[in-house]
Amino acid sequence: MKPCHSCQAVIDEYLLDKQLEPLRDLTVDDFNVCADCVTIVADACVECGNAVYVPRSESATPDYCPACRSDLIDRTGRDPGWNRDLPSA
Repeated sequence: MKPCHSCQAVIDEYLLDKQLEPLRDLTVDDFNVCADCVTIVADACVECGNAVYVPRSESATPDYCPACRSDLIDRTGRDPGWNRDLPSA
């Protein structure tokens, strides 16, 4: 069992895995935070419509899930970050 990088509590892998179910291609092995230190927001990814995760220390919801961000990096060779750039009006 490993400690959470945010609060140092032991990560309950069962609880975290259940919370991560809506995230595409991610499991508890991909995270170093506990379920109390991350919030899952359903249907928030602008690319695939799946869930995104928000660390407790953040207030803004990302536009991309980790899988879509990774796909964009593979396709374009550029890291879009967690939020898309909207065209200026």
